[in-house]
Parts: sequence; structure tokens; C-alpha cells
Amino acid sequence: MVACALALGWILLGTSCNNDEAHIGITDWELEKFRGSAAVESLLAGMTLEDKVGEMTQLTLNMLCEGELSDKPGIYVVLDEPHALDENKLRVAFQEGRIGSVLNCGGHAYPTAQWRELVSGVQQASIAAKGIPTLYGVDAIHGATYTSGAALGPQQIALAATWDTALVRKMSEGTAQEIEACGIPWNFAPVLDVGRDPRWPRFWETFGEDVMLVGDMGEAMVRGFQEGPVKVAATLKHYMGYSTPWSGKDRTPAYIPERQLREIFLPPFRQSIDAGAMSVMVNSGEMNGIPTHVNRFVLTDILRGELGFEGLVVTDWEDIKYLVKRHRVAATYKEAIRMAILAGIDMSMVPQDLEFPVLLKELVEEGQISESRIDLSVRRILSVKEKLGLLEEGGFELPPALTQDERQALAGPAARAALECITLLKNEGNHAVYPNQPLLPLGGAGTIFVSGPTANSLNALNGGWSGTWQGKNPKYNNPGRLTALEGLREEFGASRIAFEALDNMEFNAEDIQRVVQAIEGSNPEVAVLFLGEMPYTEIFGNIGDLRLPDNQLDLVRAVAGTGTQVVGVFVEGRPRTFSQVEQDMDAVVMAYLPGDFGAPAIAQVLSGAYNPSGRLPFTWPREASSHVTYDRKGTEDVHKNAKKSAYRPQYLFGHGLSYSEVKTTGLRILNEGDIHMGDELLVEVTLENLGNRTSAEVVMLFVQDRVASITPNMEKLRAYKRVFVGAGATKQVQLRVPTSTLGFVGLELKHVVEPGTFGLRVQDQLTEFELKK
Repeated sequence: MVACALALGWILLGTSCNNDEAHIGITDWELEKFRGSAAVESLLAGMTLEDKVGEMTQLTLNMLCEGELSDKPGIYVVLDEPHALDENKLRVAFQEGRIGSVLNCGGHAYPTAQWRELVSGVQQASIAAKGIPTLYGVDAIHGATYTSGAALGPQQIALAATWDTALVRKMSEGTAQEIEACGIPWNFAPVLDVGRDPRWPRFWETFGEDVMLVGDMGEAMVRGFQEGPVKVAATLKHYMGYSTPWSGKDRTPAYIPERQLREIFLPPFRQSIDAGAMSVMVNSGEMNGIPTHVNRFVLTDILRGELGFEGLVVTDWEDIKYLVKRHRVAATYKEAIRMAILAGIDMSMVPQDLEFPVLLKELVEEGQISESRIDLSVRRILSVKEKLGLLEEGGFELPPALTQDERQALAGPAARAALECITLLKNEGNHAVYPNQPLLPLGGAGTIFVSGPTANSLNALNGGWSGTWQGKNPKYNNPGRLTALEGLREEFGASRIAFEALDNMEFNAEDIQRVVQAIEGSNPEVAVLFLGEMPYTEIFGNIGDLRLPDNQLDLVRAVAGTGTQVVGVFVEGRPRTFSQVEQDMDAVVMAYLPGDFGAPAIAQVLSGAYNPSGRLPFTWPREASSHVTYDRKGTEDVHKNAKKSAYRPQYLFGHGLSYSEVKTTGLRILNEGDIHMGDELLVEVTLENLGNRTSAEVVMLFVQDRVASITPNMEKLRAYKRVFVGAGATKQVQLRVPTSTLGFVGLELKHVVEPGTFGLRVQDQLTEFELKK
């Protein structure tokens, strides 16, 4: 086998590999660029080859606990309950395997006390065998996912709808405190994939479709994890291009030109790397026929060479094995390991056997990978451990457990985020008390009829990665958290709520008729239908059609057919299309996956106790096959009748209503004289609250490059600010835009800013300016 990786990028070869036998698989600039601290270098110098390849190995907790081998596909061990460590398995993993990392739970959430016991046992075994602690990681993506009793906040797509980066950072600080109290210093979050295709089943794990919003939200989360009251390492995932497979299905091929890769998918990673993120997890899929785990151009040339990332790169679950089993770019597991390490992988999430370190050691002994290449990865791993305090004298010490009061305080940001994310999309109809007013907020004293498949499920509100991987098992829900139905009963009083259950997603025509009969029997003021999806993640959320399931469409039609006013509340992680029945709903609310506190948040928005402030972080398509993002190209506006009317989504990116309308006027540029490249653009708008209550408004500035050497986007978000406007008040809001951000990736695949005319838009306010050299 040749030492240098073959065509692994958009160019014939990535950076030239060093053919010096002592440095196979590592470039000269890599040799020169990164050295660890004196402590790291001293530790590395004392390591055997077995120690080093073990340090690059990560196992799941299942492999360390009492249990029996499983005959289920993909599950090696079925654990005994309650989960407890197996001393022999610990010995094999640490004394023989010399492993450097452990991840996650044994399949479900644990109380903090059990986590502390498990992690302490793992660390004691690691220190006894190797002299240093292991690096323990966990998926805590919307709160401490696998810690019983920890507040679960909104999922990332819902957090993006708040447009409140300060709140996202605060919530992330709380997550860090929760997992640190369990003894876990490494978090596999945030997701920085840009959600360009709502069919993709991990769309809800993203911050939406806009590059700037994803980047800002991601940076806020990274700083919350790493710069808050406690420090845990953030992981940027899934580097990169994972979120736009052509089929819309998880882990299927993506075809992304390098210009688009650099324009859309790279910037959020660059921003969070500049913010100091300690680790990166790799895209499980493939781009342009090349699995990312063997793409040296992406993993080394761009990540290390261009972005200057010096942290740890970890695979996703079994992804080196999948190079053989799924991607078929390697004939053997050993060859797959060689390809991945030479491409730039530091640690393999193996995670259910100890074959990886054995084969990696053989590759070094056979001269196919140099030991200096292994040293480079181990330096990175040890350096992360050092930053987390794991190499300090005394090794590992459990931090103090959180008190009940401390834990209760950490729930505050999660509850606030649930309120801020709820997005009012439509509000028409006739109010029961005020006939000429919109339907919401609900008033009066009449009956509120409630039904729908997501109405009485806390799991639906939380989504995947909640207590368990798929988030489906109610056994691991946090006690005392409410379903949407229970939230409405608390807010309006149980006597006002009439409920007819639809307990699963497969309800049929007979069930719908039962709902209609219940409405006719209760004569309600309004019907609130909870629609959407039940929990899923990854391949289990693959769909063939973005349209809302037919039985839910039929439910809306049938309820509207009774003459009852309808409020549709969507509890889902992606925008399922429903244009066939949109006109049958008088009000539409997007609740996303709002988490443990979603039920009271929804209820407070419907009652008017909270004035809704959420704004869509994506474009809601009208047709299932027409999911065009807001930053489209001009040709995407051309209709079949040749008019520029083809772009007509159900709801626009950034859309959201409130109960007290804020009018935007007076868009103007405050710069005096000419505006030159390198200047900062200063823009002002006037906001006037036309209603009788304070509103939170998100001012969004969109910029259009009128003419460019690459076909320009119709518009791009270049600045935004979330502000409060008091009842009846007027406020001037200023936004600053460095002209350096008005560029794009040009013909030479470099970021360029070109002089010329630029259009500006805030709501329906338009102006333009000339950018001069």
C-alpha cells in the first residue's frame, strides 16, 4: 500500500504526505505546527506504542458493565439492571486495551448519584492501569440528556427560533454544570450542520438554514460549555457537509461543490474554532463519493491547515468500520483504520470491541503509519485532557454534587427558552369574546377542545436524545413535567378542557369520527389540535414525503368541518407541509421540540400570558418537493409562466407574529459620505409598537449584492438584533455590518468582496448603497 492517501478531496491529492519512513502519514507543516506543553511531552515520551494506540481508542460504557453478549444486530451487550461496572471488563479495557476514552450511558439516563459512582469507578480503573484518567464524553445536546432530573430545554432548532444567543449561552452553562457534577468533562455538542433540507431526520438538531444564525448560536453554545462557571469540552459536529444528502435521508451521499462547501457549511465551524472549541466530531456520510472519515483534504488541509484547529478529532459511532461495511472504500477493517488515521482522525469511537488498537499497532509496526503520526494524535488527546484538568496532580476528583436549589436554578434558562421559541405563524378567525379580533389569545370561559397525536406526550415535546437515544421511552422522562394537554389544564382550568385521545400516529378514520362526535357533544369555543411527529433521530426519522401524514390532514379537515375554529399546534422538529389544510386553521403555532417546559410555554402563549416572540430559523415550504431556502438564487424565482413568482413558501424565514404588532419604518444608512471596502456600514430603523403590550422584536437586516462574478443570492442575512419595544412606544435600532462580510466565495475559491450596488431590506423597508473600492 502506498503511504500517501489517494484522491481524497476535490483535488487529486490533499497535502503531500511525508515519505520519510519515520513520518509516514504526517506533513512537514504538521510536524512543525503543534507541540504539547512540557507536561504533555513528558507524558508522551514515557508511553509505549500500546499506550499510544490505546489512548486513541474510545469504548462505550456498555463494554465496561455487567451483562451478557447480545444476539441483536448492533448491540454487543445487554446490561443487567441496575447498570454496574464489571471489574474484569475494566481490567481488559484499561490494563490490556489501554483505552483513552469512554462515552455515554448504557442505554438510558441515570440519576446523578449513579453517574458519579460509574464515572468514579471508570476513572479509578484508568488511573490504576495507566496513571492518567480517561476522557469521558456524553451527548448532552439540549440539557443533560442522560441525567435523570436535569432540565431538558428546547432542541437546537427551537433554540434558534429564540434568536437569543445570550440565553443559549446561559442554558449551555447549565448543561455544563449538570454533566460536570456527574464527573463528565466532555460534551458532544453543538451540532453546526446547516439545515438546508428539512427532509433530513437530524434537521431538528441544527440551528436552521442560515449560516450566520447557525454560527452565532454555535459560538454561544461553545462559550457556554467552555467559559462558564465550569468548563467542559465542546464538540463541533458533524464536520462537515452532513446535513444536505441528496436523498434527504440520514447518512446517504451528499454532492457539494467546493464553493458551496466553503460558502455554507464551513463558516460555522470556523467561527466556533476561533472561539476555542476543543474537539470536532466527523460527518458519518460522504461527499462527492468520498467518505469524510478518509477525506484528508477536509480533515487535514482545511481543518488543520486553513482553520488552524489544534484540538481533538473523533469519529462518530463505528464509522471506521463502516468504511468497509457501508461505504466499501476499504476491503478490510485494518485498511480502513490506515486510511482514516492518514486522513486526520485522532480517536476512534470504536466503540464495542478492542480490535482497533491491535490493528493500529500492527500498522505502525509494519511501517504503514509512522509512530510520529500516532504521537501527533496522542498529543492532541492529552492536551485536551490537560485543559480539562485531568493531568493535574491527583488525577481525577469528582466535583461537588449540585444541591436541589442549584439544580432548580439551572432550569430557569431552559424554561425561558421554551417560552421564547414558540412561534405564532398565523392568527385569523374570530375571537370568541371580541368578534373582530384574531382568534388568539384565547379568552372567554367556554370549552377548549383538545386532540391530536402529540397532545398528551412529554416524549413528543422533548424529541430524540431525551432519556434514551431515540427519546421514546416514557420510563425515563423527568417526573413532574407536563404534557401539552396537562399544561392547558393548568393554564385554563381542567373544567374548560375537553379532550379526546389519539394515542398514536396511526389513528384512522374511525378515530377521527370519534373526535368529531366528541366535538359535537361538547360544543367548544375552539379546537386545539396538536399535530406533528413523535420522537426519532438519525435513520429512524427517514421519511419519503415531507407532507404531514394524511391522517393528520384528514383530522384537520374533519374538525374544521364541524364549524369549530381551529388552532393547529405543530410539535415537530422539521416543517411538515400542510398547504392542503392551512386554510382550515384559523391560527397556527410552531412549538418545535420545546423540551420539559414546553407544555406551560405553549399554554401561556395560547392564553396570552406570554406574548409570542419566536421567529422561524428556516423557510417553511408550501409543497413537499419544493424546499427552497430564503437565500436562493434569482433563477429559483422564475415561475413556469416566466414571471418571478415561483418562490412562495408557506412561511418565510424569520416569520413570526406577536399579540402587539411592531411596525418597522425609516430604514436609512447613517454613514456620511462614500462607503468603501473595509468600512463598517451603520443602518438604522424605527420600530413602533402599535399594540398595548411589550413585544420582543427581532430586527433582521438582509443584504443583496446586485451584480457579482458568481450568481448572487437573492439576499443574505447580515445582521440581526433582538430588542423589546414597550406598548405604544417608538424605538430606533441600529445595526452594524462590516463591509468585509458582504462577500462570497469567488471564482478562485477564496472569499472576495466586490464593489458595486447593494440592496438592504428590513421587513418591507428597502434602500441601497454603492460600495466603492
